Amino acid sequence: MSESFAVKDCALLALSTGKRAQNLRELRDRLREIDPDSIYYHFWGGLLRPTFENPEYPNDFAQWAHYGLHDERLAERLSIIDPTDFETMENLRLELIDVIEERLDETEMVPWARNDKKFQFTRAQIVVFDTQMRLNNPQDLKSLVPHMSVSSVFYHFVDARTRTPGRSDDFSTWLENFGDQHTELLLQLSSLDPYFKSLSELREQLSLIVNNYIENGAV
Repeated sequence: MSESFAVKDCALLALSTGKRAQNLRELRDRLREIDPDSIYYHFWGGLLRPTFENPEYPNDFAQWAHYGLHDERLAERLSIIDPTDFETMENLRLELIDVIEERLDETEMVPWARNDKKFQFTRAQIVVFDTQMRLNNPQDLKSLVPHMSVSSVFYHFVDARTRTPGRSDDFSTWLENFGDQHTELLLQLSSLDPYFKSLSELREQLSLIVNNYIENGAV
């Protein structure tokens, strides 16, 4: 008998590191020493920050390249980096530095931002709450997922990838306890990239996958 699934929620706290960058060379140098939690925040934190519009660039580094440095080429290169492609924050850090150094090699003058447009390094601290809700079998996902808060979706489907051995989401880790019964659902969940979409869009796609799977009599 598999253990029940504990549904949790979270808040992502933004903590200042006191480190800043005003030009591209400074950004590279700070990235070499900054806490991995800061890299995590600047890639994923935007999903939980309240905003009235979808940002043109999915991470804070690409946004700063565009709005602070007015370097469109760099902004585009940084915007296509998908953090889910990297096993660790250290691997992601190296990719960021490689992209920036490549851009520095191409330019004769190092791009600078105005004093009020410096890049402010922030780090993330996640606070987790137990909702006291429990799932006893996979069928329960059908009624749960559409009504999950976006921060709960973030915790179980995004943050989970930093916590689970296989860099998987919490739903998949739980479903694996049922043996080979839900292989098809696991494959569909693993194919869903959470990065280039909002949390509400991610919730809708998760709900669609779960509903179709259950309604087709797979459980």
